[in-house]
Amino acid sequence: MASFVAASRAAIKFLQLPSAGFLAPCLQNATVINQQQVRHRRTKHWDPKWKRLRKAKFVKIDIPNLNERPEDLSQEEMKTRMKERGIMPPRPWLERPFHISCTGGVFEPYIPPEGDGRMSAISREGAKQKIEQLEKKTKSMMAIRKIRNYDEDFEPPEFATLAQDIYIEAHKTLCEKNKYKLREIVTERAYPELMHNVADKTIRWQFLKSLEPPRVVHARCTDVITKENIFAQVTVRFHSQQTLAIYDRFGRLMHGSETVAKDCIEYVVFEKHLANEYGVWRLHEKIIPDWMPPKAPAFITYRVDDEPPVAAAETESKEVAPAEGAAKAETVATA
Repeated sequence: MASFVAASRAAIKFLQLPSAGFLAPCLQNATVINQQQVRHRRTKHWDPKWKRLRKAKFVKIDIPNLNERPEDLSQEEMKTRMKERGIMPPRPWLERPFHISCTGGVFEPYIPPEGDGRMSAISREGAKQKIEQLEKKTKSMMAIRKIRNYDEDFEPPEFATLAQDIYIEAHKTLCEKNKYKLREIVTERAYPELMHNVADKTIRWQFLKSLEPPRVVHARCTDVITKENIFAQVTVRFHSQQTLAIYDRFGRLMHGSETVAKDCIEYVVFEKHLANEYGVWRLHEKIIPDWMPPKAPAFITYRVDDEPPVAAAETESKEVAPAEGAAKAETVATA
């Protein structure tokens, strides 16, 4: 009996499935997974901590009443609707913001002395001009001192060189007709004056040399609207040699010449918004004295026809015909 039990146990042991150690690696994992106890359904997430968030995964939307008209609501109901939607109530007045980037003209413009560039300091008139300039220099020095409160590195001789570079760049940009770059070099007041009557024309301008070094002759400061909003204007005298030629749309010369150089004395005003941290010096206006002779008019060309118009020829023939008829009548009467 004991031998029978031992034999049956050996047979059962032989018929049992092999352990996981004797199977292939892919089958080992399958047997381990099959031996685990399943505690939940496969449709649920394995991590239950997101259950509350999944529960709140919908938004309640208040559907507006499209048939509701603002005219039918009272003032209190209108306030309630605007508070719910986060809308600020409209103001009874209308405000339009504006930015003052430059002044509208030249305050206390510089008056150039008559005969500047022709009279020497040795002559009587030249010495008189020098004395008048010294008398007017006090306000300019006070204005320069105020400019240094905002721009510590401001020096009149260095600024005169910078102003000449701005002057040359503005004229070159005007010849190229680059409107966007020109707005950065000149002020909003000078831009329409520079661009006036420039369309359909070709401008050839060249700065040859400076006959005298540029110098600051005038400086003023003023405030606009408030005491802190300060603008500065500095007038620079240029005595240079330039060439200018203007052609019309057909390529015909209207003014000047590209080969003939002329000496020019100009008083150019540069402006800066001192209260603006990022303000820059820009070309503002050119002072033209009253004693300066007027400029020569431009050469305007017209088309000349070689043959007279047909209408003029017909009128002449009509005028001649009655005269011939009257002469024939007179000859008949005499006969």
